[in-house]
Amino acid sequence: MRIRLLASFLSLLVGSNLYGQSPDLVKTQGITSAVHQANIGKIIFTSKDIPAASLQASDFLDTYELTNKSNLFMTVFMGNSLTNYLHQLAPELSADELTKSGCYQFNFYVDDKLIYQTNLHPGAPYAQIKNVETLISKPLINNQREGAWWSQSAWNRFMNNGGDAALSDGSHMFKFEIKPYLNKPELIVGNLIAVGQLKLLVKRKPVIDLASIQLTPPKPYNGLSVSSESFDTNKIKALKGNIDADVFRHITSVVVIKNGKLLIEEYFNGATRDSLHDVRSVGKTFASTLTGIAKQEGYLKSESQTLSEFYDLKNFANYSSDKATTKLSELLTMSSAFDGNDNDSDSPGNEENMYPMPDWVKFALDLPVEPAKFKNEWHYFTAGVVLLGDVLNKVVPGKLDQYADKKLFKPLGISHYKWQYTPQHVISTAGGIQMNALDFAKYGQLYKNGGQWNGKQIIPTAWVNQTFMHHKTLPDRTDEYYGYLFWNKKYTVNGKAYETYYCSGNGGNKIFVFNDQPLVVVVTATAYNTAYAHPQVDKIMEQYILPAVIR
Repeated sequence: MRIRLLASFLSLLVGSNLYGQSPDLVKTQGITSAVHQANIGKIIFTSKDIPAASLQASDFLDTYELTNKSNLFMTVFMGNSLTNYLHQLAPELSADELTKSGCYQFNFYVDDKLIYQTNLHPGAPYAQIKNVETLISKPLINNQREGAWWSQSAWNRFMNNGGDAALSDGSHMFKFEIKPYLNKPELIVGNLIAVGQLKLLVKRKPVIDLASIQLTPPKPYNGLSVSSESFDTNKIKALKGNIDADVFRHITSVVVIKNGKLLIEEYFNGATRDSLHDVRSVGKTFASTLTGIAKQEGYLKSESQTLSEFYDLKNFANYSSDKATTKLSELLTMSSAFDGNDNDSDSPGNEENMYPMPDWVKFALDLPVEPAKFKNEWHYFTAGVVLLGDVLNKVVPGKLDQYADKKLFKPLGISHYKWQYTPQHVISTAGGIQMNALDFAKYGQLYKNGGQWNGKQIIPTAWVNQTFMHHKTLPDRTDEYYGYLFWNKKYTVNGKAYETYYCSGNGGNKIFVFNDQPLVVVVTATAYNTAYAHPQVDKIMEQYILPAVIR
């Protein structure tokens, strides 16, 4: 009995971080079960999602085989809520102040070496959860629901910041610590809330038998004939094997067009030729296309036109002459002075603040402009592209979706697609248009053709040329640029650089149009909200597709 009491006392001591002498600030949900009581201060791991109320000690993992297809879940048994832990760091602050400036610190160790440390953003989890929650039950890896939780994002950041290299094939000891932190504004980190460790038998490097892998012979498609050109089939077989083994994760299609003909067409993870792919912000680029067509037809005079020509801006908040003189070209190059930056979660114009609003255009036009802050430099601003789409919807005959169908999709022979819409039922140029991979490839080939399709000029050549320019330098990236809602970069293969303009969307969705090669490449994927989504496509391009098809 005396031993059991001592063990219980030590467990409570870890869970309370030696803070038990201070009174709680908020009321919590308490200790939720006997299993919780017995494991305060511990993080346990399971191979599947088991509700906390159903957990038994027999579910806890000591050793686990980690492959690319493995799932890994954690349950954190805390002795108090996060808000009360933060209260010990700054007793003078209110619960609201604490939840706005503090959260969990995660520490990831492999073989007793700290590999990655991250301070979870104060916005996740929500304040009320921080106040009451004494138990966290979340996935670290959930292949069926990628990017659904902040815990998965933390794991992906760990993997992209040393974890991938540290967890080489073989046996490793993984340790995970959680502490509270607070920005006051100086960083204060509290004592340990909980810790857990797990022996991992890592088997992530597959053995790929090229002889057993068959490539799919492409078939003619409306507007695309099949190429007879050769390519390195072993490279593409190796790519296919790595996708099937989840080395490259959640890829749904790879299509390569060379010299205007279909060279490679492969589908994965349940997708088929007919599947409609949700390519997220790839859809932004269609706003650029439609702007060029509308200008050619006289519905827009120029991309130098200003917002004051389309809106009475004095009817919106934060009026200024700088807002009134914002040009459409600044929306096309994401260089306006609107105080919106999707890469800054605290930005007032962040897209996540827009989506709950009943009127997205009003949201955008109500934002302040900050010329001194942005200095006409590039910053990712989804609401600005929504604004551009609304301008187009105002000036073209009928609705913008009808105009796009008549002027762009019908000439390309594209009939099966889905738009997303704003609350005002205008097509959402924020992104999200869905098509099959071959129709996306035709869209890319249209640009490769200088705007022509079957001898008809759909997009003015001058607009394609203006689009494919280095209008803005991308910050914190070497030799990368932004055109008219197209990205620009170079891939290096065998020491030679190959320049491409491309559309890009959350999850690793891409349409590449190469400048100096007769290539259009489409990659679709569903790795939404993951840190690895875009880097893995870069690897696919640089290590497999380009070496296979460039001669």
